[in-house]
Amino acid sequence: MMADDDDQDADGDTSTLTKTKPKTDKPPLYKVMLLNDDYTPMEFVVHVLERFFGLSHAQAFEIMLTVHKKGLAVVGVFSFEVAETKVAQVMDFARRHQHPLQCTMEKE
Repeated sequence: MMADDDDQDADGDTSTLTKTKPKTDKPPLYKVMLLNDDYTPMEFVVHVLERFFGLSHAQAFEIMLTVHKKGLAVVGVFSFEVAETKVAQVMDFARRHQHPLQCTMEKE
């Protein structure tokens, strides 16, 4: 009696079928940026960077100077949801403290 072998065809071929995995794209990342204005105190910007972006005082001070000198600076790169949340938090915090600080995001 002969056993059935599903892997072999009539010619004795033992080829294996492989499934190709669909490649998943990484989600796009977004840059969160602070923009310079002539009214928001530098100390407030440093505080925002420390509070919402977890930067050390020295890192926050450097980014604040970049914003002041160049007009804007990238604060971090995040997924869409995280970037959107950080922008909303910064804008809300600035408004509650009556500062015109602007925080935006754009696709990297």
